[in-house]
Amino acid sequence: MSLFKLEDISAALAGHGLIQRGGFAFGEADDAPPGPSGLPARSVLLVGQAGAAPWPHFQRWRKTQPAELQNPLDSWSREVIGAVAQKFGACAVSPSDRPYMPFQQWARRAERLKPSPLGILMHSEYGLWHAYRGALLFDVEIPFQVPHEPIHLCDLCPGKPCLKACPVDAYTETGFAYQACLGHVRGPQGGACRGGGCLDRNACPYGAAYRYPADVQAFHMASFAAAAG
Repeated sequence: MSLFKLEDISAALAGHGLIQRGGFAFGEADDAPPGPSGLPARSVLLVGQAGAAPWPHFQRWRKTQPAELQNPLDSWSREVIGAVAQKFGACAVSPSDRPYMPFQQWARRAERLKPSPLGILMHSEYGLWHAYRGALLFDVEIPFQVPHEPIHLCDLCPGKPCLKACPVDAYTETGFAYQACLGHVRGPQGGACRGGGCLDRNACPYGAAYRYPADVQAFHMASFAAAAG
């Protein structure tokens, strides 16, 4: 049994605009990554956000960092989640760590979510406006409650406006045309996407109360546009 309460971890994360995103105990058949002891972890707790709650905290931190810092949001997330991990005797991992951890599989298992046509997991409250920023690995088995399977909102959305707003049809039923999207965002016709985020994502009618503000979406789009490809 753990010597802390999950509510204590929630309180530590809340000071940075982050939240618990569910977790589970690894089974014997799972390929569990190393925990704090170096042995296979017994439990994992996902950490993330709903809406843009972490943005003010990240922005304050960003002002204290070198202007040329690469991937600042990843660096901030590692610093914050790493400090929480140290406080509660856990090991912190990030979605951008290599070798890559199966964050999408963990998220689907922890919160029982399913992908939207855009590949982003659809949340019954947050819609597409949420993210996973890291995870805490523990050497102890934590008795997480098994969540009820939520309604998959995409099944209730026959019109699929998320597949109709993109000028270059980057998202289709068959997948994501990465190069077409990247070329458009970088090009002269991509101003709306660069300034306000993915048009397909913004066309989704769900989770509007958690929609990222335009400046947050522009930050993420700039990171995407700067990627190699």
